[in-house]
Amino acid sequence: MEFLSLDIMLLLFVVALIAGCIDTLAGGGGLLTIPALILSGIPPLSVLGTNKFQAFVGTLTATFIMFKKKKITFSEVKYLMLYAFIGSTLGTFVVQFINTEVLNFIIPFVLFIIGLYFLFMPKASTIDTSAKISEKKYHFLVVPVIGFYDGMFGPGTGSFYSLSAVALRGYNLIKATILAKSMNFATNVASMIIFLMYGNIVFAVGAVMMLGQFIGAYVGSNILFKINPNHLRVIVVVMCFLMLIKYVHQMGWI
Repeated sequence: MEFLSLDIMLLLFVVALIAGCIDTLAGGGGLLTIPALILSGIPPLSVLGTNKFQAFVGTLTATFIMFKKKKITFSEVKYLMLYAFIGSTLGTFVVQFINTEVLNFIIPFVLFIIGLYFLFMPKASTIDTSAKISEKKYHFLVVPVIGFYDGMFGPGTGSFYSLSAVALRGYNLIKATILAKSMNFATNVASMIIFLMYGNIVFAVGAVMMLGQFIGAYVGSNILFKINPNHLRVIVVVMCFLMLIKYVHQMGWI
């Protein structure tokens, strides 16, 4: 399975490029990359592993640009990244031994709630508001749980982190999205290491998609600094409902 035809490799490169840009802005890049990898004929666990392998570069690029442009500092995100890493490590270990199809019953509901929240949240959320839970509780409870989900499956993790930061910590949407990139990078690194240990990565495919992710994430990161927060909110809502439709269709409900 290391070798696919040139046209399929080119398609995967383009999909990764688009996914890298979208994932940087709103999360949900896995909505594109996972189905593309499945359609290429790669076995299920290798699909998840290869997806993490290529997504790692997208989140690395986005996170590096955030640091370079001083949008975040390491002291600001070090604990967020640590607990995201721990959660993802545990989730990736678990996924080696369970049937991930059970998540298909939970994910559509969660995506629906996220989409509704961003759709109807007031414009005031484009600025920081009061926090609903303490920073410590957010680090210890929320961040690793989302990281665990990312290690098990993945699509929508960026949206989950953005929502949690807006709803629970009172961050504005741009700041929440920037922080989500660093946490998503940490979860991807942890998950990738475990998949490497179990040999569930198709390296030739992953390498091609990595290049696409790099380009897409670079473009998306620079757009993020200039985009109107309300426009970003629309992108998040659209991605959430597209993922919802995808999962509902996958379950045969429509």
